[in-house]
Amino acid sequence: MKKILLPLFALAFANPAAAQSIVVVTAPQADSEVLPVAYAELKAGENRAAVEKLTGDTGLDARDPSRLINLGTAYARLGRTAEAAAAYDYAIGSPIRYDLELADGRYVDSRWAARTARANLDTGRPLLALAR
Repeated sequence: MKKILLPLFALAFANPAAAQSIVVVTAPQADSEVLPVAYAELKAGENRAAVEKLTGDTGLDARDPSRLINLGTAYARLGRTAEAAAAYDYAIGSPIRYDLELADGRYVDSRWAARTARANLDTGRPLLALAR
């Protein structure tokens, strides 16, 4: 055991920049479920249908970040920027927090995604890719 730990310990401190750049990524779990957050509707540009779905009974907590971020995206696409901002703000302040999958397959923290979407809305930049 000492023979293994000593080289690892030495390696970690031999190059501090390399030691600090270690990133741990976890793959999606086999039991990951697709949430009912109107991804298909938003992808198809059916924003009104997305709002109806997301404001109806989805089975998700009303404070769920994926639900709120996609609701904000649908509102923004419909020109309802005040409602979009409110949805993003609720997602930022939600007590529910987890890594969510974006449309491009990346996983990001839900609060980071909501903050980015809110900032993009405020500056008129393109909307954040949809959470699924």
